[in-house]
Parts: sequence; structure tokens; C-alpha cells
Amino acid sequence: MTHDPQTGPPATPPATPPATPPARHPAEDPVRERLTAVRTEVAKAVVGQDAAVSGLLVALLCGGHVLMEGVPGTAKTLLVRTLAASLEVDTARVQFTPDLMPGDITGSMVIEGNQGALAFREGPVFTNLLLADEINRTPPKTQSALLEAMEEGQVSVDGVSRALPTPFLVAATQNPVEYEGTYPLPEAQLDRFLLKVVLPVPDRPAELEILRRHAEGFDPRDVAGAGVRAVAGAADIEAGRRAVRAVQVAPEVAGYIVDIARATRESPSLSLGVSPRGATALMRAARAWAWLNGRDFTTPDDVKALAHATLVHRLGLRPEAELEGVEVAQVLSAALGSVPVPR
Repeated sequence: MTHDPQTGPPATPPATPPATPPARHPAEDPVRERLTAVRTEVAKAVVGQDAAVSGLLVALLCGGHVLMEGVPGTAKTLLVRTLAASLEVDTARVQFTPDLMPGDITGSMVIEGNQGALAFREGPVFTNLLLADEINRTPPKTQSALLEAMEEGQVSVDGVSRALPTPFLVAATQNPVEYEGTYPLPEAQLDRFLLKVVLPVPDRPAELEILRRHAEGFDPRDVAGAGVRAVAGAADIEAGRRAVRAVQVAPEVAGYIVDIARATRESPSLSLGVSPRGATALMRAARAWAWLNGRDFTTPDDVKALAHATLVHRLGLRPEAELEGVEVAQVLSAALGSVPVPR
């Protein structure tokens, strides 16, 4: 995640958090050990997507949400299903389609009994881990049904607000927006996702391992058959969140985050820079990454490690920059390279 100050940042920066924390010797913490054990369980069913697992763990610890993008067949859905199997939490899945209605997600008022009384029937959003599969296959009206749930942890139906369970995480998958029949997520919806992680096509060794597992009888529809077991629960997630909130952020690191956000707003290639909400999200993600590393303080390296996954989906290119083939990730790298790193 570092670059040579003489040559500047790489042209094609990573679009996901680092795969695993660097080798350290953190103080023993049973909660951290149980949550990091999730990696081992997920690896029993999913090959070569360690960085995406890191993003999901960071989001869990921050109380945020994750948008996962990748071409069909890169294990987006399998990854979330396996994560759910490794946690003792309630889960639900919504397959987004063009005819999906907002009430199909949040729930609706229905007539019950012989008296014709109205009662609220909860939708699948009333869970701990919601898999929003192919979220960009449905129109914006239905996509926006998740806005209140993701931001406020509640839904409002028929004028009544109803709280969602805690913890609550939306793990949404989408195909690249260039694919036919997709609806790009509106900016307001994108801003509600703490992280956007890109699942790449696996390299040759990983793809060979996938084929070997399938040849030996692995069934992606049977996660339990792969030996995945629950190793952490809702209490561990809540304890981890409390520990993350206690991670210190030095004034120099906070200033570094603010300067990165301001550098994106001043970029001539961008029509939309990082908002204060985005800067806050980066600080939260950096604190979670520091805690996973076994530290109670953040460093500039924590910020750089999560900057792309936290900020890239919050930026908007100017039309002239798009015509010139400029990529948002390149502009973000340039902004990062222009900000002095505190020592």
C-alpha cells in the first residue's frame, strides 16, 4: 500500500483492503481471536478472496455495510453465505430483480384475521446479516428502500418507525455497471456503504484449487458440507465494536484523513469529492484495522490501507475526465500521493 515518493502512487491501486493484517504479535484477546478465526472458516468454502473477507470483518466491527462488485462467478454470494455460516447470527437473503417492490424488503401492512385488522409483517431486512444479491438489478426506487435501514437501523412503514436487530449488516453484491440490465446505484445509496470491495477473477493457482475442490465433490450450495462452523456470535461483534471505539486516533492522523478528503475536493478531475461522512468512515475503518492488528492506536498506514476501499465509491468523475479514460482509483491515488504523511 506504499509507493516510491519519486515515482508517485501506482497507476492501478488495489480496490480492496489488504488480504490479512501484517504479521504482528498482538496481545491475546479472545474476542479478536474468535473474529479473526472467521477467516479460516470462510477459506474452507471460498478460495482466493481474503481481501473481501477483511472488508466484511472491518464493516462488522464498524457497524457499516459492504458493497461487493465482481463479474458473475467470482463467489460474491458464496462468500456472504459462508460468512453467515461462520457467525451465530440471523441471516436473510433478498434476490434483487426488476419487479422487486420496497415492501418486499422492509415489510408491509397486511390484513389478518376475520376482523380485517391491519398488522405489520416484517420483511427480510429484520435480521442481523442481510445479503442483498445483485442489488443493481432493481430500479432505484427499490434500491432506496434500504437507505433508512442502512443509515439509521430502522424502517418506517405506514408512519411507524421500527428498529432493526443489532448487529445489522447489509452485504450487497452487484455486477459491474457495464453489464446489460443493471441500474447504477445513486450517489446517496453508495455513500451509505462503508466499503466497496472488488472481487477479482482468481489467479491461476487459486482457480486450480477451485477446480480441485469441485472435482473432490465440493458443492457451493452446501456450505455446511465444507465443514464451515460458527466461531463467533453477536456478543463477540458487539464486544469488538466497543474495543474499536476505544482505539485512539492521534490529531496528526485525524489531520491526515481530513487533508486526504480535501485533496479529492480540489482535484480538477472530480465533480464530487469525499464528504465529511466519507472522512468519518475512513477513520472508523482505520480504527477497526488497527484493532485487528492488535493495536489500540491508529497509524497513517492504517488509513492508507483502507483508503481506496472506503473512498473510491464516493467520488465522481467530471465528464471530460471520463472521456479521457481517467479512472477514479487513479485520481484517488494521486490525491493520496499529494498529501504529506505525518511522521
